[in-house]
Amino acid sequence: MVEDFVLPDLIFLEHFGGDWLSFYDFVYLCFKEDFIKNPLKQFEGKKVGLKRHPLSSDNKEATFYHMTHEGQEEQCREPDIRRMERIRWPKYMMVNYKSDHLKVWRNKRGSNGNILIYHEEEGYLLVLADRGDYVLPWTAYTIEHRHRRQKVLKEYEAYKKAEAAK
Repeated sequence: MVEDFVLPDLIFLEHFGGDWLSFYDFVYLCFKEDFIKNPLKQFEGKKVGLKRHPLSSDNKEATFYHMTHEGQEEQCREPDIRRMERIRWPKYMMVNYKSDHLKVWRNKRGSNGNILIYHEEEGYLLVLADRGDYVLPWTAYTIEHRHRRQKVLKEYEAYKKAEAAK
């Protein structure tokens, strides 16, 4: 199957002359455009929502915070420039999730169901929280370490195998 699948361009801090605030504001504008002003209405027949609360200390939606910051403790998350550079990718991947360039599967973490969309070549993972009647873009990040990428692919393969056995 031949298809056009080209991820949106990265946004580099250098494009803003190293001005962190201008870069951060632009990244937020991109997020706002994709998820607030012109959001997807549906994904796989389910309504697409947005986790807005709790707002971050700079009054940004929780989903923006999760897509652009990293860390285990909610109040101590740090900006992640690699996540920020790729802020245009999540919506594009949601729109094009049926592409041969993406691997899509479901998992559970605790009692929460997720839909995962993975761009293997880029090592980029998008997580959507599946809440039954609706989905929430939850987080997205680049997987840096080879062993973690292998673990993600192993989970995908196990999912595909289980689905084929049904």
